[in-house]
Amino acid sequence: MDWWKIALGIIAGLVVIYAVLLLALWMYARRHPETVSMRDALRLLPDVLRVLRRLVADQTVSRGVRIKLVLLLGYLLFPIDLVPDFLPVIGYADDVIILALVLRSVIRSAGPDALRRQWPGTPAGLAVVEKLAGLPRGT
Repeated sequence: MDWWKIALGIIAGLVVIYAVLLLALWMYARRHPETVSMRDALRLLPDVLRVLRRLVADQTVSRGVRIKLVLLLGYLLFPIDLVPDFLPVIGYADDVIILALVLRSVIRSAGPDALRRQWPGTPAGLAVVEKLAGLPRGT
């Protein structure tokens, strides 16, 4: 069986998703330097992935939140998407949109305290994630 082709395809897909998200973060950081620095923008994606992994392992977070995170990971690793990945740019748009929606839902469900407790990055990166999650300021 050609399992290595599947593994290579998954890795290539994740690299492309990472590159697209980095490009989007870079563009956002250039337009809004007061919100997030370029360094924080480049660190944001790895920090988000680490916080999601930490939230899955956190036993104080509800089972429903952890199930959403596992399903998100499964969707991202599954080779069949809503929009085929071979389509330039929009092929990965569904992955990015679903990632953002699940992230927002997870952070709202788990609460700002769980997010802050598990956040591995900078305070500026945390502020950006809280803003993306729709958390009110100062909560």
